[in-house]
Amino acid sequence: MKVIPLKYGSMFKHAFGQPDIFCQFVKDILDIDITVDKVHTEYEYPKPIGFVRSIYDLFAEDKEKRIIVEIQHVKAEDFFDRFLYYHLISMVEQVGGYKEYCFDRTVYTIVVLTSTPRDGSIKFSGAISDMNPVSIDDGEIIDIYPHRLIFLCPRKVNDKTPQRIKKWLQFIEDSLDGEMNEAEYQHSPWKKILATIQKYSADPKVLSEIKDEAAWNKAKERFAKEGRADGMAAGMKKGIKAGMVAGIAKGKKSGIAVGKKSGIAEGKKAGIAAGKKAGIAEGLQQGQLNIAHALLDVLDDKTIAQKTKLTITRIRKLRKEV
Repeated sequence: MKVIPLKYGSMFKHAFGQPDIFCQFVKDILDIDITVDKVHTEYEYPKPIGFVRSIYDLFAEDKEKRIIVEIQHVKAEDFFDRFLYYHLISMVEQVGGYKEYCFDRTVYTIVVLTSTPRDGSIKFSGAISDMNPVSIDDGEIIDIYPHRLIFLCPRKVNDKTPQRIKKWLQFIEDSLDGEMNEAEYQHSPWKKILATIQKYSADPKVLSEIKDEAAWNKAKERFAKEGRADGMAAGMKKGIKAGMVAGIAKGKKSGIAVGKKSGIAEGKKAGIAAGKKAGIAEGLQQGQLNIAHALLDVLDDKTIAQKTKLTITRIRKLRKEV
């Protein structure tokens, strides 16, 4: 069966904005019974609160039980801070006027994440945040504030997900590829939601909104892809430049070290050879002087010079030294 995926905000609000579906969803997620006659979509408080405009995808109030329930559908990646702000705004709104600080109504905010961040930071199918203080003595939770902020992630359903919540998350996740097996959802509320999201029976106005949303999502994906590509190119360029600078510096340092080492080795080798040569020459000269000294009494200077290869001047100097 072809369906419109519940990842589209317009379709999600259209399906879960039905009072009976809304109340059943809240009962299974929060384990509380509420009664509402109307579920508001794109709800804003009559008077602005805070510095940033807050718009709630789905908003309903059980006036008898003094309960406010908000359901937010989101694919953006800044959801943690954004929906904490939305959650707090619904509490701050109650403290207007001159009366004492008092929250007359309990606020429950349910955030449904139909996509997860690329960094893998979401590892849960559901998570609950409350404001109750925790004792530093024994870790006991002090139950003071009933308000709750709940995050649900259909793509992360696992064996530990509570069954009453699991069936809703599986239904939402099953819709995300645009195909669902009608035979698996024969009971209420699934049958009613299926009828709502069936591709060829959707309201033309809702379909128009979904097409606009799909086009915008595709544009954002393209911008993100182009941004990542530009970032990679710029990073690669900077990396190559930095690598060249580092490589030259390292190569220069390495070259100096290798050159110094090679120079010492070559110098040592040359020094040994030169020393050896000089030693031989000096030894040979000393031998010639010894022979000349022995012949001074028997031969003339010219003959001694011929025999020893020494100069006549050196022979005469040697003769004076005797």
